[in-house]
Amino acid sequence: MDKKLKLFVPGRLCLFGEHSDWASLHRVMNASIIPGHAIVTGVEQGIYATVTMSDKFIVESEIPSFKNESFECEMDSKKLRETAQEGGFFSYVAGVASYVNDHYRVKGLRIHVDEMNLPIKSGLSSSAAICVLVARAFNEMYNLQLNTMGEMNIAFYGEQRTPSRCGRLDQACAFGVMPVNMTFDGNEVFVDKIKVKRPLYWVFSELNGSKDTVKILSDLNKCYPFAETEIEKNVQRALGTENEKLIERAVKAIEAGDCESVGALMTEAQKMFDTLVAPASPKELASPELHRVLADEKIKEYTYGAKGVGSQGDGSVQFLAKDENSREQLIEYIKEKYNMEGFRLTLKPEKKVRKAIIPVAGFGTRLYPETRAIKKEFFPVIDRDGYVKPVIMNLLEQLEESGIEEVCLVIGEEEQAQYDAFFSPLSQEHISKLSEEKRAYEEKILEIGKKITYAYQKERKGFGHAVYQCREFAGNEPVLLLLGDMIYESFEERTCSLQLIEAYEECGKTMISMQDVPLESVSHYGIMCGKWENSNENLLKITQMVEKPDINYAKDCLKVRTKSDGDKYYCAYGQYILTPEVFEALEYNIKNNITTKGEIQLTDALDSVRETSGIMGFVFNGKVYDVGTPDMYRETIANYGR
Repeated sequence: MDKKLKLFVPGRLCLFGEHSDWASLHRVMNASIIPGHAIVTGVEQGIYATVTMSDKFIVESEIPSFKNESFECEMDSKKLRETAQEGGFFSYVAGVASYVNDHYRVKGLRIHVDEMNLPIKSGLSSSAAICVLVARAFNEMYNLQLNTMGEMNIAFYGEQRTPSRCGRLDQACAFGVMPVNMTFDGNEVFVDKIKVKRPLYWVFSELNGSKDTVKILSDLNKCYPFAETEIEKNVQRALGTENEKLIERAVKAIEAGDCESVGALMTEAQKMFDTLVAPASPKELASPELHRVLADEKIKEYTYGAKGVGSQGDGSVQFLAKDENSREQLIEYIKEKYNMEGFRLTLKPEKKVRKAIIPVAGFGTRLYPETRAIKKEFFPVIDRDGYVKPVIMNLLEQLEESGIEEVCLVIGEEEQAQYDAFFSPLSQEHISKLSEEKRAYEEKILEIGKKITYAYQKERKGFGHAVYQCREFAGNEPVLLLLGDMIYESFEERTCSLQLIEAYEECGKTMISMQDVPLESVSHYGIMCGKWENSNENLLKITQMVEKPDINYAKDCLKVRTKSDGDKYYCAYGQYILTPEVFEALEYNIKNNITTKGEIQLTDALDSVRETSGIMGFVFNGKVYDVGTPDMYRETIANYGR
């Protein structure tokens, strides 16, 4: 079956710090110029596409904005560059394709644009969105093992081959609908994700005015690299020191959930721009339409603040509404008063992971005959506190330490009696024999038991099938998944589960915990490879997942480069954070009887999500012990907690 990708890339909205990206490029000639800073987010509108492999590079669509036009070209860098230099929509896709063709061994692509609900020429950088989409399509289709920054860089250099002279912040749409704090230091770009504390209700809209972006950029560039006049010095100060201080305050306000301060900073940023920057391009940046809207007292009733978008001028405007209801009233008002179409953007806090799933419905045949008497999840281990505990209790305690509020155990219908017995109160006679310390622990067992619900796997149809039994329990929330025959020892104060949860809250994607394994052992595991997303090399953008690969294939295709330890091989190791997309993929596989070795596999669903939404691997600071086989159980008993 031919590989098919479904991709979505949003447009981007610069919340604060416009122009500081290209301004910082002048640092290569004038070191006194301050690095640029901007807060940028993807928006909810964007470009949807279906991608398949082809011998040529083809971009096509039936949507009206394409006007029945399509682009088709051989994967010939010279021809693609010629198209890129001509300008127009197809110049962007050709520019990126030519760059990829120059630097990677690839064939072509057929990109069918299914939908594009992103307003064009409204300061939301539809050009960057299509460039990122093309870069991501090549990356995913040909397994180029690029991380998000890699895709972003290819999109930028591809767009540089067109007449457009975009700044470095445009490709922030590669990070999706989340705010990021970008730092621009000459040719280098650094990106830090911003955690949203409270929902922020944005509206952005075209002003139905006119502006000449090329003229604006030309006028402002005259202020660099060395400022001579007072106007030029003001521009450098506004885009340098003043912007740096404002961005720092805006990040703190967003992360503190202080929406009113965020709005006030928008108003302050606009005032600073009008005072210090606009005089450098007085005709284009007079912005009568923008200021007419910003001065409207009725709009101020609905908003905390407002400012221009992108290069400024009479292009677009953004508002921070006070709440969801105010946003709807604002959209209705600007439509009626100014005939402006309002587009919604909601920046939400990542949903905290508060639920966990532990599938424990297996027969434990590798630990026969003891599993005739008790399930392996009740096998004893000596914990660090000296108590002899069932494996399941060890896991449940760690989940409680990680902030998990509800736990669903996937069991066979006949197995609940063992769990009910364990989490039921002891007799008074038994309680009386316990020390005060152990009586307190007994209360802890009963409290943890109250957090547990059960899902029943009536037929053992595979690990993925077991997980799917918890879909109703998961609801529309991210959930932590643990294997019931593994124990996790953290090398720091945070549990391994909490480390994974916090990594999820940073990136918002399906997560798989990973551990490196020797090359000679890869054929026993599901192996993942990709590119590191951070300098700590513990967060990996997964580009390929292969179940029990051949050693030679793993050596050629699945190694992950590390800075200090050379090539490594990583396998899934017992903890996952599943987003709602995973349950949708499992449902599809179950309904269509898509199996591997006769079973519904979680790996198949995860790989489907990887292709559409992306999956991250995380290496926690700790160690995993297995109790699933006699040898591993013996090792766990001997070494855990020592």
